Amino acid sequence: MKGGREHRVPLSHRALEILDRVETIRTSDYVFPGKLRAAPLSAATMHQVLRRMNVENATVHGFRSSFRDWAGECTSFPREIAEAALAHVVGDETERAYRRGDALEKRRKLMEAWAGFLAAPRADCTVVPMHRGAAGQ
Repeated sequence: MKGGREHRVPLSHRALEILDRVETIRTSDYVFPGKLRAAPLSAATMHQVLRRMNVENATVHGFRSSFRDWAGECTSFPREIAEAALAHVVGDETERAYRRGDALEKRRKLMEAWAGFLAAPRADCTVVPMHRGAAGQ
């Protein structure tokens, strides 16, 4: 839920495979539990992970921005589908009044394309190894 609105997220086949594997080792009702197994990860957890890994040139919001740049520059998916995938509100008040659906099936295709992009080997990219922090975290 974002901004008090329901936000359904279509998962790629690969994401569902990963969740199936995680299911066998889960220790909480949450896929990604916080320190207290009865609570989800905090909003600051990903920021803390980046900091522990000494990643200085990335932000958590940057992951969302990377997705949006890829969708806009590397695909032919309509802008409103990419924005809906990020739970952004698109259009003026009148347009939003008439847009009742959430384009779930179109967003599902977008998520499959994103998963394929992430899984594809890239000769033109530099992979930065991510190491655990000094405390072993």
